[in-house]
Amino acid sequence: MGFSYYSALTQVIIVGFVCFLCPGMFNAVNGLGGGGQLDATAGNNANTALYSTFVVFGVLGGAIVNLCGVRWTIFGSGFTYALYSASYIYLNHKADGSFTIAAGALLGVGAGILWAAQGMIMVSYPREEEKGKYIAIFWTIFNLGGMLGGILPFAINYHSDSGSNSDGVYIAFVVLECLGSVMGLALAPPSKVTRSDGSSVVLVKYTSVGKETIGILKLFINPMMLALLPMCFTSNFFYSYQFDNINGALFNIRTRGFNNMFYWGFQMLGAYLISLLLDTQRFSRKVRGFIAFVVVFVVFNAIWGGSLALHNKYPKGLELADRIDFKDTHRAAGPIILYLVCGIGDALYQSFAYWIIGALSNDSQQLARYAGFYKGMQSFGAAIAWQLAAKKVSVSHQLIANWVLFGISIPSMLYVLWTIRDHSEDSHVKGDIDSDSYHADKTAEVVQGA
Repeated sequence: MGFSYYSALTQVIIVGFVCFLCPGMFNAVNGLGGGGQLDATAGNNANTALYSTFVVFGVLGGAIVNLCGVRWTIFGSGFTYALYSASYIYLNHKADGSFTIAAGALLGVGAGILWAAQGMIMVSYPREEEKGKYIAIFWTIFNLGGMLGGILPFAINYHSDSGSNSDGVYIAFVVLECLGSVMGLALAPPSKVTRSDGSSVVLVKYTSVGKETIGILKLFINPMMLALLPMCFTSNFFYSYQFDNINGALFNIRTRGFNNMFYWGFQMLGAYLISLLLDTQRFSRKVRGFIAFVVVFVVFNAIWGGSLALHNKYPKGLELADRIDFKDTHRAAGPIILYLVCGIGDALYQSFAYWIIGALSNDSQQLARYAGFYKGMQSFGAAIAWQLAAKKVSVSHQLIANWVLFGISIPSMLYVLWTIRDHSEDSHVKGDIDSDSYHADKTAEVVQGA
């Protein structure tokens, strides 16, 4: 189908640029450690508020998207990112974190809905053999946002030693996030989108509040969703450790921006490399899944092993080390390389997780609920992690928690991989509620909104 407006590929690219401008800029702010502030307390508390509301609206997000449509939900959600970035301008002048924390809570609402819409588009629009490629395309575009967001503070703060971002950095983020929100209106209604083989993306006749309520409740008794819960919980838990305790604690403000350029840039590399494995036709889908698992397992153990070595280098604590500048190559090289590998690991983990979810079904409405569940439970873990950082839990204990949680997620992840088949049914996982509606009048008008 090429690059026609209504092709699945075009729609994934559009949502990629929305996330480039909204979550991508947020990642850039967060990746600086403490939201780019010298004192990370307000940023950590804001992240706790954000991920606490994200837990609820991540789970509800799939139902909201199914009922209201992708265009308007993404349009409205995008502005919550702009408000959050703007709150740091207030923080710069008033030294009062209450507005930033409130903006974080509101962002959790918007982000939960936006990511449910994004997840539905990314894993339900492509054909089965193209899901890895589409995830990589999205992840590359999305992380260009984080990369650009690293360039901005690096350039603007290049001659600054204040320890905090200037207003100009946050103003640039606000403008870009507003643009991303408006770009959400460029998405086509799912009912008009076609895959590369000409098949229609959406085959469901209708949805309703009652149906979505039942669908959400069934997620919590769905054996596959319950098995994936440790994976979901762990998948963003490590952000507070990496952003605050590696990038934020060790480096000065301009070097944090410098590091973020490469952290998000290496994410693009990681997403591309794992997509080659996940879509190869040389192996069955189950075998591909197990090989990808081994890759993720090795990389993450290397990350936590390297983090342990970094701790041993600073026995008094990473947070007490003198701030490193990127020009001090003798001190900077090792920690920067570790941080870049963290970026690769994040992309491998997230791409693999989305691929597993996409392998469970081809039903776009059910996948919207699965994506919402994934982001909701992911945010549950992140809320706890950011609060641990806000409460000044020791860096070594945070490292141990990350490593242990990754180990706990392994058995159930392997169980789900064992159940994966080469071809998904429209309702592959027990607990789906849409099997009857898929046999309804497939030629009727689809009412899934804009």
